[in-house]
Amino acid sequence: MSGSPYQLSAPADVLARLHPRLRTYFGRIPSGYVGRGSGTFSVVGTPRRWVWPVLAVLARDAVLFPVWEHDVPFTVENRPAHVGRGPAPAPDREPGTRRRHAHRSGTHRADRGRADGREARPAVRAHRTFHFASGDRTMVDAITAEPEGLVDHLGTRGRVSALLAVAVPATGPDAGALHLVSTRVSVRALGREWRLPAVVSPRVVLTERFDDDADVQRVSLVLSAPVVGTLYRYEGAFRYVVVPDEA
Repeated sequence: MSGSPYQLSAPADVLARLHPRLRTYFGRIPSGYVGRGSGTFSVVGTPRRWVWPVLAVLARDAVLFPVWEHDVPFTVENRPAHVGRGPAPAPDREPGTRRRHAHRSGTHRADRGRADGREARPAVRAHRTFHFASGDRTMVDAITAEPEGLVDHLGTRGRVSALLAVAVPATGPDAGALHLVSTRVSVRALGREWRLPAVVSPRVVLTERFDDDADVQRVSLVLSAPVVGTLYRYEGAFRYVVVPDEA
C-alpha cells in the first residue's frame, strides 16, 4: 500500500491540518506492523430499547450491538489489508487471541485476493473489542480508498457501506481533528448494491481529535436517522501505537 486509505482519498492540504499525533493513526501502517490502542468509552449504544431488535440483527455481522452501557473498556487493532466485494476471504492473517468470542473469526467477507481477476482496494481493517458487562463483543469494519472517495465497509461481510466526506478544521475548538460524515449509505443484497434514499438513509458522524492536556485520542461516533434522531453512539478516549506485528 503506497499510502493509507485516508492519504489516497483526501486532499493532501486537508490531511496536513491534522494534529501531528493523529497522523500516526490515519497514516500508512508499514508491512509487518499493526496499530493497537486501548481505552474506555464513557457511553456505548442507545437507551432507546425499541431500536435494539434492529441492533441485534446488526450484531450478528459485528456492526452494532443492542446495549446501553457506561465506562466500557475497549481495545482497537488496525491492520493493512486489501478489500473488495466478494465472498472469499483474502489470506490476511487475523488477530490472535481475540478471535475466541462471538465474532472470533473476524474475517471481513469483503476481503479477497487478486486470484478472481477483480481488483482489491487498499484498506485498513479495524477490530474494536468492547468489554461489556455481558461479555466481549467485537465491531469489525474496513476503510477503503475507492474512486468516489473514502468508503467504510461495515461488519464481517461488508454488506453495509458508507461513503464518507473528510474534513479537518483549521481553526476553532476542533482544529486538527478529523471529521467524517456519511454522504451515502448502501446495502449489498441479491447480488447487487442498493443505495438508500436520502429520506431514509442513516447518517454517521465520526470525530477523532487529540487531547494534548490528557495525552489521549478522543473519539465520538453518532448514528442518526431523519425525523427519529440519534439511534446509536459511542464516545471515549484511548492511547494508540504502531508496533511490530508479533501476534
